[in-house]
Amino acid sequence: MKSIGHWINGQHVSTDGRDQDVFNPALGEVIRRVQLADRKTVEDAISAAQQAFESWKRTPPSKRARVMFQFKQLVEINQDKLARLIGEEHGKTVSDAKGEIQRGLENIEYACGVADALKGEYSKNVGPDIDSWSDFQPLGVVAGITPFNFPVMVPMWMFPLAIACGNTFVLKPSERDPSSTLFLADLLSQSGLPEGVFNIVNGDKEAVDTLLEDKRVKAVSFVGSTAIAESIYRKASDNGKRCQALGGAKNHAIVMPDADLDSTVNQLLGAAFGSAGERCMALSVVVAIGDKTADALIDRLKTEMAKLKVGSCLDSENDFGPLVTKQHQDKVCNYIASAQLQGAEIVVDGRDIAVPGYESGYFVGGTLIDKVTSEMTSYQEEIFGPVLQVMRVDSMQQAMQLINDHEYGNGTCIFTRDGEAARYFADNIEVGMVGINVPLPVPVSYHSFGGWKRSLFGDLSAYGPDGVRFYTRRKTVTQRWFSAGVREGTQFAFPS
Repeated sequence: MKSIGHWINGQHVSTDGRDQDVFNPALGEVIRRVQLADRKTVEDAISAAQQAFESWKRTPPSKRARVMFQFKQLVEINQDKLARLIGEEHGKTVSDAKGEIQRGLENIEYACGVADALKGEYSKNVGPDIDSWSDFQPLGVVAGITPFNFPVMVPMWMFPLAIACGNTFVLKPSERDPSSTLFLADLLSQSGLPEGVFNIVNGDKEAVDTLLEDKRVKAVSFVGSTAIAESIYRKASDNGKRCQALGGAKNHAIVMPDADLDSTVNQLLGAAFGSAGERCMALSVVVAIGDKTADALIDRLKTEMAKLKVGSCLDSENDFGPLVTKQHQDKVCNYIASAQLQGAEIVVDGRDIAVPGYESGYFVGGTLIDKVTSEMTSYQEEIFGPVLQVMRVDSMQQAMQLINDHEYGNGTCIFTRDGEAARYFADNIEVGMVGINVPLPVPVSYHSFGGWKRSLFGDLSAYGPDGVRFYTRRKTVTQRWFSAGVREGTQFAFPS
């Protein structure tokens, strides 16, 4: 059985010590082992990055961008292999995995334009014969800690831009599905990236703690649950590091009485059940305005959900696959049970789904729950599975109040034909990413991704313009040259 190690200083590195199983969640079987880095292994990766930084930071941005152009081409050539690795270890369908890769490619494309993003500002004659300019300089060694649900896309939110800005990078991906991420290191090496600029350490809490505590690491980017995001943000800040930590979500969709229900239902199905609901932007709650709207919506959802196909990642006809682990499968089923116990109505129950040939897989079918209230555990917490809950309210104002009162503020959307209602919603909802008849309002790569409230810890969002600011620091220079023979007397007043 293959044992997966690390990538340090341009080489695959194996270590003795702790390791753990990597599962194929569709089969419920161990397919690989992954080595878990100890403190020394992580420190070796940081040392390699620190040494590489001295020359990489002086590499012209245009040359750094050329590496990204080559990397983009290699990812495109190898996307079938990448998608298969994602499917084998995460469980998402190959078509969904290719969509993840495409969104990652968009961030590489943005990084290819880094020379323009770093050119800074210049002002002539800010005072008599005085010029001033600013530029954006890299921080040094930076780190990323990424989740299991997007093993290719989320790392690409981080390292292409960080590296293009002149930093060196240490990535700690999820130990649940490490193979596709490690394959990216090979592609980067083939792209001409110097040794030590990009490093990967597979591991668990010991590896994370080392990255957070080592003073040579100047910034940390994290995506995961809110509890861990808050802990990482505080620990990184306590150790003097810049940090952006993206946490959990409870994404609501308001369905107005005037919405096109056929189109809305199609949008909701993909947004709720794509990737088995294991997305931080998954739509998990529908707030229907009025019982008439709710009844019609439930009826159509129930009909369309009967057509959902669940199974292996290898079958292109499947809509989604299994959950990532047996423990997570049990957790999602427990949320469904708790909703029923607390008074909700299970309209479509996916807990007892059977997938022929994959009886040991970690599957939960599409689940629809009606008459959910804000007091229920399933509403308050992030389920992260193929579960769509329906809440009923009498007005748009009540729906917006529900959303604004929730501790998470990641994504939300409204389905309506009313432009006035849509504009009011966009202006007044307290959520970071908003869709109007768009169920997954994930910003494109030249904007930035980030929620509000307890969905984001830190001042800057991920990728795009905020990413450039996160991975650089501004230096401003004010310059004056005296003419020959000119001397100034001493000035004690503040110059103006």
